[in-house]
Amino acid sequence: MINIRRSDERGHFDYGWLDTRHTFSFGNYIDPRHMGFRSLRVINEDHVAPSEGFGTHPHRDMEIITYVLSGELAHADSMGHTRTLRPGDVQVMSAGSGITHSEFNASQDEDVHLVQIWIKPERYGIEPQYDQRRFDVRLGALTLLTAPKGEGGVLPIHQDARLYALKLEKGQTPAHPLAKGRHAWIQVLEGELSVNGTLAKVGDGVAVSEESRLEFSSEDSVHALVFDLD
Repeated sequence: MINIRRSDERGHFDYGWLDTRHTFSFGNYIDPRHMGFRSLRVINEDHVAPSEGFGTHPHRDMEIITYVLSGELAHADSMGHTRTLRPGDVQVMSAGSGITHSEFNASQDEDVHLVQIWIKPERYGIEPQYDQRRFDVRLGALTLLTAPKGEGGVLPIHQDARLYALKLEKGQTPAHPLAKGRHAWIQVLEGELSVNGTLAKVGDGVAVSEESRLEFSSEDSVHALVFDLD
């Protein structure tokens, strides 16, 4: 079973300094039909203006993943981490029992374009943790970015969920098996992607259940995130 969450159906707010789109209910955008998918709670696509950003604010009991598409994002948190994320960098922050952090566009000249993801943790009150890593996303294959407890040497999260990056060119047809009882969400970041014969365009999300395999193809260059979920 495959359902498409169309890009233009997402919540959309333009505050001048921030242009943001919410796949699921978030902040001032509430849609009871779209409160998340399995343990996946938030997918926000943000464009942040130069030198603008989010001042220090709190989080708790959420696995927060940040994926930068272009520009630079400066991060600082109550655990003492000060980092800058660029395209290819992936950040995981386990908010756990409570943290504060800030995020600002590190450039004075160009927007930063990012996707921020929240995944519900397997339990509450986890000790806060932070990790960041650069990945070389392979063309024509799924590149694993995060996994439970960092299995396979990737970034760790506290949930039975795996996140992959997918980049394709025309003619490439990778596949991904889904174990019995597993589900998938695919978020298209660039281009148009066929998932088991269903076409998804840039900004679309694809919810997959009761399928044993994901088959991908495209007539153009594609960039997407693929979640394998319990």
